[in-house]
Amino acid sequence: MNEELRDRVDERTPSDAGGDADVVIVGGGPAGLSAALSLGRARRRVVVIDSAEPRNRTAAHMHGVLGHDGLSPLVLLERGRAEAAGYGVRFLREAVRSASVEADGLIEVQTAAGMIRTRRLLVATGLEDALPDIPGFQEQWGRGVVVCPYCDGWEHRDDVVGIVATSPQSVHQAQLLRQWSHRVVYFENVVGEASEVELERLERRGIRVVTGPVSALRIEDGDLTGVEVGGNAVDVGVVFTGPTMRPRDELLRALGAATTESELGSWVDVDADGRTSVPGVWAVGNVVNVRANVSVSLGLGSLMAGALNADLVADDIARLAPATLVE
Repeated sequence: MNEELRDRVDERTPSDAGGDADVVIVGGGPAGLSAALSLGRARRRVVVIDSAEPRNRTAAHMHGVLGHDGLSPLVLLERGRAEAAGYGVRFLREAVRSASVEADGLIEVQTAAGMIRTRRLLVATGLEDALPDIPGFQEQWGRGVVVCPYCDGWEHRDDVVGIVATSPQSVHQAQLLRQWSHRVVYFENVVGEASEVELERLERRGIRVVTGPVSALRIEDGDLTGVEVGGNAVDVGVVFTGPTMRPRDELLRALGAATTESELGSWVDVDADGRTSVPGVWAVGNVVNVRANVSVSLGLGSLMAGALNADLVADDIARLAPATLVE
């Protein structure tokens, strides 16, 4: 670690195990910060490297998070950083360029500011949502266009709720949202054509089906007001959709982490404690778990921190000189 970076990291607790940190966490979202908080309280040397681009940064509020319902997700992260910093956790606002596992077992993490050597690496970089290439979607993302019924369904109860299909599985999303509103419009958008059986079920539950490609969202004074299909606009109060979820796992893949193919794509493998196939490298949150919302990520971060600390304790013990045997 160069001198400038050493000053920023501020090695709080020297370690006989070596390195500049016990754990480097890449990603400062709910999962990464939750892990950092627990590890800091365990008196571990923790550095969080974060480029400050959380997945839910466009949302004004988050819901369904016990004790924080309606809070801004950015406020949650601000509070989390302050809490973790109170236990000696250090933060770097950087992007990680690369990482490598060295012969001595330490992991070298390279940033623009320099290199950090750490005993363990926890990747919590989340995922990104690839939206349909339809005018208005990007501008309305997190406001008029959303994805999770449990996060935003209550706020749009009894509204005219539109579902713009991104695949045949979007039919299920329409049926699910019928729980929140009796005025649901399913836009097949060509890619989400319903079968005869599905059409009958949609009709029986009073869900309107609109065929044809969606050409744009109608936006008036910055607010979503409708969905345009075939030159006509259908009034809606909100659009739910299913973006393609792409894990930000480039760092893990570059390290050689094993992956598994699923219907949602290729994802890095982790065990129940968050270990990847790469020695000393762990992962948590959306980067390896598509279902990890804020609440789940907070819990998993705490869980993985306990497993990580136990792993470090075992390493601390293994590094001790063996006791002399007495006959």
